[in-house]
Amino acid sequence: MSVADALAAWRDWLKSERRLAVHTLIAYEHDVATFLGFMATYLGETPTLDALTRLKPAEFRAWLADRSNQGLARASTARAFSSVRSFFRFLDKNSLAHNASIATIRTPKLPRSVPKALSERDMEDVLAAEPDQERAPWIDLRDAAVLILLYGAGLRIGEALSLTKAELDDLLKSGRDTLAVTGKGNKTRRVPLLPQALEALRKYRDACPWLAAAKPSDRVFMGARGGALDPAIVQKRVREIRRDLGLAESVTPHALRHSFATHLLGAGGDLRTIQELLGHASLSTTQRYTDVDAARLAAVYRAAHPRAKG
Repeated sequence: MSVADALAAWRDWLKSERRLAVHTLIAYEHDVATFLGFMATYLGETPTLDALTRLKPAEFRAWLADRSNQGLARASTARAFSSVRSFFRFLDKNSLAHNASIATIRTPKLPRSVPKALSERDMEDVLAAEPDQERAPWIDLRDAAVLILLYGAGLRIGEALSLTKAELDDLLKSGRDTLAVTGKGNKTRRVPLLPQALEALRKYRDACPWLAAAKPSDRVFMGARGGALDPAIVQKRVREIRRDLGLAESVTPHALRHSFATHLLGAGGDLRTIQELLGHASLSTTQRYTDVDAARLAAVYRAAHPRAKG
């Protein structure tokens, strides 16, 4: 198989299996194409799959150094490296090329930053994070279901983990697409669930070895030994994902909820609706998201407007 054929197969896999959005697919392809273009110049010939197998750490570091010399942001390089690593993992998984050197390269370290919403592409990457092959598959399904509740429904981590077996069984049996959530101040709100969230919950329920014998009042999300899932386990999983993707340390479970609100506002959602979805007692708490969106708009303006470059 040629590299071009491998790229096409990888893209089909990203689209069908990971279900990435079109703009995310384009970004992934651009990252890998840029990497291959550099390697063609560096090696003096268009790289084949055999050549990719033989790449040493020095070649990968040369590519990273070249991006640094171009003045590209470390965040951009970290995401590009994540795309390249995804491609190499695909090649390895499908026995097309195995390169042990890429595993020795550390993702470019990003500076600490204040908590902020993830970009839509980064959020797609977090939700589509590759499973840990050393763990039982049902645990990855559990983590995926928790994360999509945090971002897809804007739940606090405690709210997501308080879901009971009875509530989940009733939700999936009834065919509803909304969930009653009790938040701070013992205030109950009803939040809509994406089809992807319902499917993730169904897959987890069917795969979890402990749920069949669980009581209706037991928590749905369980640890490896069958007890209620500790929030620290979710926090650890998010740390693993942000490390693998080269994301900032501000990416936490709560940042997914923050991203939910920011993306809704950016898409035209009104503050009152977002307030209800988040379960904020005061509108002033929700209004902080207008500052986030204003900052994003200002950044786009400065990057795109011809008169802002002087």
